[in-house]
Amino acid sequence: MRILYIDIDSLRTDHLSCYGYHRKTSPNIDSIAAKGVRFTNYYASDTPCLPSRTALFGGRLGINSGVVNHGGTNADVRPEGPKRSFRSYTTNDSLAEQLRRAGVYTASITPFPHRHSAYQIWEGFREMFDTGGDGLEPAHVVYPYVERWLRANGSRENWFLHLNMWDPHTPYQVPLELGNPFQEDPPPAWLTQKIIDQHRASYGPHDAMTPHAGSYGKPFKWPRGTDTIRNTADWKKWIDGYDTGIWYADQHVGKILGVLKELGIADSTAILVSADHGENQGELNVYGDHQTADEITNNVPLVVDWPGVTDQFAGRSLDGLHYNVDLAFTLVELSGGKQPSSWDGESFAAALKTGADPGREYLVLSQGAWSCQRSVRWGNYLLIRTYDTGVKNFPALMLFDLKKDPHETNNLAKELPQVVNEGLRIMDAFVGEQLAKSGHPDPLFEVIAEGAPLHGRESLQMVIEWCRATGREAHAEWLEKNGSRPRE
Repeated sequence: MRILYIDIDSLRTDHLSCYGYHRKTSPNIDSIAAKGVRFTNYYASDTPCLPSRTALFGGRLGINSGVVNHGGTNADVRPEGPKRSFRSYTTNDSLAEQLRRAGVYTASITPFPHRHSAYQIWEGFREMFDTGGDGLEPAHVVYPYVERWLRANGSRENWFLHLNMWDPHTPYQVPLELGNPFQEDPPPAWLTQKIIDQHRASYGPHDAMTPHAGSYGKPFKWPRGTDTIRNTADWKKWIDGYDTGIWYADQHVGKILGVLKELGIADSTAILVSADHGENQGELNVYGDHQTADEITNNVPLVVDWPGVTDQFAGRSLDGLHYNVDLAFTLVELSGGKQPSSWDGESFAAALKTGADPGREYLVLSQGAWSCQRSVRWGNYLLIRTYDTGVKNFPALMLFDLKKDPHETNNLAKELPQVVNEGLRIMDAFVGEQLAKSGHPDPLFEVIAEGAPLHGRESLQMVIEWCRATGREAHAEWLEKNGSRPRE
């Protein structure tokens, strides 16, 4: 089987029209979903970028691989030490190596390993190409490399091609001459002026005052978006920039589909579309970034059209809970391989074949680069436990009913203590089980012991100074005294 995995950075599920978004952001991805299936509760186990892709391509949760941060000790896979053989088990047990052993030719087109010094995601690949822009290259730069590879290799049997597009990721640089495809479309209605005012009175990197972050007090130079979000008109400019990025990536997905048809292999190529993480767009006062272990950052789309497997369920949604490490096992199983003993995944190949998707009972998710958080996703609930806020205005515990409150506006932790306790019980049991399996300390606590998550540590002084410069003196004083401790 030919397998094409399209990995679109910062792509949130509910901004795709095939998932019910009111804007037509993704007509070409929609066409893939119409022929195949879409998963509604598919999650990156560990976010953001580096932990997520390390989990997927290595088959292991961050608590076991050690990778939960973007810097420090926990940005690297734990060394094997004296038991390391002629070949490392991280290579032997990588997704690409397992596909390779099943007779699949593996290739990857992405700048990501260089961007994050994360070459572990390429372990086992036969062919790797860096598009050279460190994640700032738009889709029209990436596409020619993909087209060239498909024309040279597409007609061969049994290949897996991973390709990376970045247009929904800040700084929203779709060429301005293409205009605004959403000029006449209203933005999502959930973000009201009242919420914007609350956010502007609070603080944090990528908050409503300075959604572009890192540029405090400097001229705004992004091609799209706005320097601050004062009202719903600013909010529309901002979300138009993000949605245009999705639209632009989708246009190039359409070009790739056209090449597959031209080569006569469209009906014999499995196509998957997913992401490394989502993108908070106002949720928890984070705009245009991925700083939390919440529904918006960790829930990612997964659209699968697999000829001969998903045909009879065309257009169906599958709603079971799954990690991205489960996709690794699924790909290997459908390719005729076996899961290594070190992997943490549970295959959902049966769900693709039968349309029945019970999924997992719960998921435990992590964030260790912008904040230190662990969350539990079960039933309708998401419980977030914050150890280090990453310089954001978070309490230690947040509980959300995602069915009633998908944008996480109402923290129920005080109202539903029994639900909180159930989530903490699940979390503690999971952590104990995984630490016994890995034989290593909890990587989130290692991050805290080293000072803070990388981006939180980088942001603290800038946020303090910017709060002071913008009339939020009380927040500046609190942060100087307490740093990134959770508020109670």
